[in-house]
Amino acid sequence: MPFVAIEHPKCVKCTKSVYAAEERIAGGYKWHKMCFKCELCGKFLDSTNCAEHDKELYCKNCHGRKYGPKGYGFGGGAGCLSTDNGEHLSNVSYYHTKPQGASESRSMAMAPEGEGCPRCGGFVYMAEQMLAKGRSWHRECFKCATCTKRLDSVNCCEGSDKDIYCKVCYGKKFGPKGYGYGQGAGALQSDPAYNGDVSTSRAPIIDTSTTSIKAKAGEGCPRCGGVVFAAEQVLAKGSEWHRKCFKCKDCNKTLDSIIACDGPDKDVYCKTCYGKKWGPHGYGFACGSGFLQTDGLTDEQIAGSRPFYNPDTTSIKAEKGEGCPRCGGKVFAAEQQLAKGAMWHKICFNCATCHRPLDSTLACDGPDKEVYCRSCYGKYFGPKGFGYGHSPTLVSTKGESTMLFSEARPTSGNKSRNGNGCLRCGYEVYAAEQMISKNKSWHKRCFTCADCSKSLDSTSLNDGPDGDIHCRPCYAKHFGPRGCGFGMGAGVLSMA
Repeated sequence: MPFVAIEHPKCVKCTKSVYAAEERIAGGYKWHKMCFKCELCGKFLDSTNCAEHDKELYCKNCHGRKYGPKGYGFGGGAGCLSTDNGEHLSNVSYYHTKPQGASESRSMAMAPEGEGCPRCGGFVYMAEQMLAKGRSWHRECFKCATCTKRLDSVNCCEGSDKDIYCKVCYGKKFGPKGYGYGQGAGALQSDPAYNGDVSTSRAPIIDTSTTSIKAKAGEGCPRCGGVVFAAEQVLAKGSEWHRKCFKCKDCNKTLDSIIACDGPDKDVYCKTCYGKKWGPHGYGFACGSGFLQTDGLTDEQIAGSRPFYNPDTTSIKAEKGEGCPRCGGKVFAAEQQLAKGAMWHKICFNCATCHRPLDSTLACDGPDKEVYCRSCYGKYFGPKGFGYGHSPTLVSTKGESTMLFSEARPTSGNKSRNGNGCLRCGYEVYAAEQMISKNKSWHKRCFTCADCSKSLDSTSLNDGPDGDIHCRPCYAKHFGPRGCGFGMGAGVLSMA
């Protein structure tokens, strides 16, 4: 029989054969991997975001633009008017849709009177049902009767005319009117203090509406004298006030039980005006403290109220041997510093040489009954010689040379007998300066490498076969192995 090639399925887009290694399937048809992309935007697709329509592939966005529902509420995320049909993404001549103009009147089955949607009168099915005032509405009809704003169960208000409104329109049409009410309350402000109808004087404003009914003497509102009813009653200092009259006498600020202050003149003030008029005056008192309050005070009174400070510690002399050792003045408890059983002023408690301020951790009592910092004390009264001073340097306070003992080894003393002394210098070794190596005793300053004189310790010590001690590099140089690979650090040829 003649050979017959297996016929492979064809790609819907390019009509070429599709093999298993590169096939993509959608809607029962097969595509090449590179042909499996959106017809409008060219985006590569997969099984999760592809939509097939008449052997054409689209992403979900482009499919919605071309074949999805149009009109108000159907757009990118809903809530907007969608008129996008995808023509800006493709110049294909065969793609055309009807222009989206005004919404067409839809045909619907009319319900019996009183049973359908209250706005359009049509039957309301369960999928589009919205409930309000015990009746069913279409979702598209469930909007404010005034501003046509879309409503839901949260912002829907049922009016007395059997229609529905948003909260703002309901407040305008059916809400209370007058002072403090408007657009849902709080927007209409008719207080003359805020409308510019008040004079520039700081006299309190009296609403004439509260004085229409006069009260008996001593029983009405302390400000206007009118009768105070329970609905508008505010209590302060045993008196009843109208809510409108309960303001600061000076600045006319509206008050409440928290910020009201009863003045000695039987009137009410805010905290700021009370502090200015009746509060303490002088340095540190102003609007509660922290500032200089100068209302009603002269420059002499202000200067006299400032706290006085005299920095002179000798103005009050103490008896001999009882005052500050440096200035002789009397030391009080607020400025007291103790050192060597004596009391010092805090200002006087500094180093006698460099005048650095001291405390209990830095002060050093000198033999001359003065106090010094640690550096100055070590310079004047500390030990002298090699290793003493601002270590590790040698300090000389008299100007002599510091290289008196270049080898830093003992030059005097008793020589040790029977060879039990230091192997380097031969002098006796005491326990305070003893260093031990291979059962032999050394002075601490003699415990150095025999070649480079580097100071040694128990971690860097190497006992040589010559009976002396060496650092590690010098030991390797003299007694270590020779040849390639053995040297200072290994890897080099050592010929030492």
